[in-house]
Amino acid sequence: MNEFELIRRLTQSLPTNESVVTGAGDDCAVLEIGAADRQLLFKTDAVVEGIHFTPDTPPEKIGRKALARCLSDIAAMAGTPTAALVTLGLPKQFEVDRIEKIYKGLNELARQHAVAVVGGETTSSPERMWISIALIGSVTRGKALLRSGAQAGDAIFVTGELGGSLGGRHLDFEPRLAEARWLAEQFPVHAMMDLSDGLAGDLRHILKASGVGAELLKRAVPVSREAKLKAKTGDAAKPAFVAALTDGEDFELLFTLAAKQAVPLADAWRQKFPELKLSCIGKIIAGEGIKLRDETGVRQLTAHGYVHFS
Repeated sequence: MNEFELIRRLTQSLPTNESVVTGAGDDCAVLEIGAADRQLLFKTDAVVEGIHFTPDTPPEKIGRKALARCLSDIAAMAGTPTAALVTLGLPKQFEVDRIEKIYKGLNELARQHAVAVVGGETTSSPERMWISIALIGSVTRGKALLRSGAQAGDAIFVTGELGGSLGGRHLDFEPRLAEARWLAEQFPVHAMMDLSDGLAGDLRHILKASGVGAELLKRAVPVSREAKLKAKTGDAAKPAFVAALTDGEDFELLFTLAAKQAVPLADAWRQKFPELKLSCIGKIIAGEGIKLRDETGVRQLTAHGYVHFS
């Protein structure tokens, strides 16, 4: 049983109440808090030694990544982060100086985004270190961008470049908070999420939630310099394009909107965010699954992103 099969089984009968607007199945939960113009966003995420970082990873970058992953999910909903709780699992033998440096990296990113770190929990962990972040934020009422709004005919966009994140970007990525809020304010985005498990996997989440399919244009997918360099030097285990589809931990925005908005968006984006690439990589179609168009024609895409327990 892989990660997503387990999630489906565990979320079939979760309790709910009148505060829940959007529950399990999106980047964040959306909750009513009694405010006239805002709704609450709630997210938790974890990084585990040996999975998301190594014993040799600089500790400041471990702390930064732990919080940045949650910030990226708040961005995917076009929200603003507010406050975080930190749960820290440690083996019996640990270096206090290293833990303090982890918090230094976490705290620096929190200050950058005006996030209060308001407490948490520490516990022993027999085998390895892990950090779990619970983060709350808010979004303008009715403006949270969900995975379920994609429509046939939409253009599919992605920010930045994809693949090769283990070259260092998975530790240093910038959560696209400002970009996502600008998108939500300026354009009628239909669906959005962040790319944590790879384009081939995460796009399928949007398609399933929206009941549609997609066609990707191979030459339009922005493959990162890291992925291309690894492939060129023979250090990569897979071709650069496959890395862009499957590597994961890119933490870029993946979103859809009506095709008629594609050119105005591209023009406005270049003016507002000239240093961040924006690519139209395909379109939403009727049906299901992902089709890939390249120089040989159109075929079904079988590649998937990263999946825990697989």
